[in-house]
Amino acid sequence: MARLTVLIVAVVLAFLVAAPMPEVTAKKYTVGENKFWNPNINYTIWAQGKHFYLGDWLYFVFDRNQHNILEVNKTDYEGCIADHPIRNWTRGAGRDIVTLNETKHYYLLDGKGGCYGGMKLAVKVEKLPPPPKSAPVKNIGSVSMVTGFAQFMVPVSLFAFPAIWDVITRMW
Repeated sequence: MARLTVLIVAVVLAFLVAAPMPEVTAKKYTVGENKFWNPNINYTIWAQGKHFYLGDWLYFVFDRNQHNILEVNKTDYEGCIADHPIRNWTRGAGRDIVTLNETKHYYLLDGKGGCYGGMKLAVKVEKLPPPPKSAPVKNIGSVSMVTGFAQFMVPVSLFAFPAIWDVITRMW
């Protein structure tokens, strides 16, 4: 059992050293903020100024006995028509999530009559913009910080992986 634990730790450490950690950029939006998904709230105003990107998600909080979340086309959205939704995002708990996993316009409404009271939301989902250009590398004397880091990490990596491999092979 101890050998297996050491093996698992060694593999995890090797992965952490070798794999760069991606930046998590998805954002959770609570629709309506503290007013949630309710009638008599202007969700167009709520969405103004917000940028919705691929991977973000909308979190709806509502009374599950009175409301739901349907995705419809633009024409049905404008007319509050819920007869043939593209998708029903309601899962029954009144705490439902719409994952924005496509770059498109999402037209969401309450299909139990709340749409006529303003319970509808249109969002445009875009691809994430490219990251900003990094700041220029700061020089320390004649060696930059990046070069110094690389000079440190390359030898460490060269010794770390064989040492981990040695531990693994000795266990078996």
